[in-house]
Amino acid sequence: MPQNTSPHVAVIGLGAMGLPMATHLAGAFPVTGFDIAQARRDLLVAAGGGQAGTPAEAAAAADVALLAVRDHEQASAALFGEGGVTSTLRPGGVVILTSTIGPDAARELHARLQATGHVLVDAPISGGPVRAGQGDLLIVVGAEDAALQQVRPVLDRLASTLTVVGPRPGDGQALKTINQLLAGVHIAAAAEAVALARGLGLDPAVVVGTLAQGAAGSFMLGDRGPRMLQAYTDEPAEVKSRIDIFVKDMGIVTGVGREAHVPLPLAAAAQQLYLIAEANGLGAQDDSTVVTVLSPATRP
Repeated sequence: MPQNTSPHVAVIGLGAMGLPMATHLAGAFPVTGFDIAQARRDLLVAAGGGQAGTPAEAAAAADVALLAVRDHEQASAALFGEGGVTSTLRPGGVVILTSTIGPDAARELHARLQATGHVLVDAPISGGPVRAGQGDLLIVVGAEDAALQQVRPVLDRLASTLTVVGPRPGDGQALKTINQLLAGVHIAAAAEAVALARGLGLDPAVVVGTLAQGAAGSFMLGDRGPRMLQAYTDEPAEVKSRIDIFVKDMGIVTGVGREAHVPLPLAAAAQQLYLIAEANGLGAQDDSTVVTVLSPATRP
């Protein structure tokens, strides 16, 4: 990418995180987005971006392709499948991987991209959709310095905290795995607290509002706690992070722990809770609704 130019960014995946990132980037750079849902592409156009019918079309004029897809399978298809990014992204073009797919999967994509003459910057994100739209994300990076410098303006636009973990793709995924361990366990703990409050006949709103201010507080209790209360109303919380995402992520966590020979008993217990919720048909619901597995809306 030439110096002192504004990179053209292709954003592949305009879901809960991809769309707010794309719209925020569109305030500073030329952006073209792809998503299988036309409605999501229309929202990007309304925010000043462009749209494309395939990943290849989105990447045709791009210097950088940012992936905001669900998992390793979708990332592989978006990059190397029919109409994929690598068929049109310029030689030496950089792919930013923001999805959580695990260290080994990121290294596999890196090797395949090297074979096509492209570069991977492993940059998984954390912070949620609102912060994504404000450029207030935590981004952890595994990449060689030369590759990172090429996309630094894009990452700086999205991040309030950017930490370079190491020089290899996969290093960012490793730290994000630890992040997801903590996030998944904290959500499960918040769900248990709300469930116990209901079981004891306490007002869960008072419990959440009070404990969030003290030593027992956590980001997840303060953020998910009120949304858990909404799970028992006729207007449940907006879906910001699906339960099946945590099924995927806790699977990555426990798999990485197993390979490292590190026991993760709390992560394993939380993983089972998300799997139970998914088995009960809640996979597409906001992860806060996991509380209803522990404390159903109606009890015998």
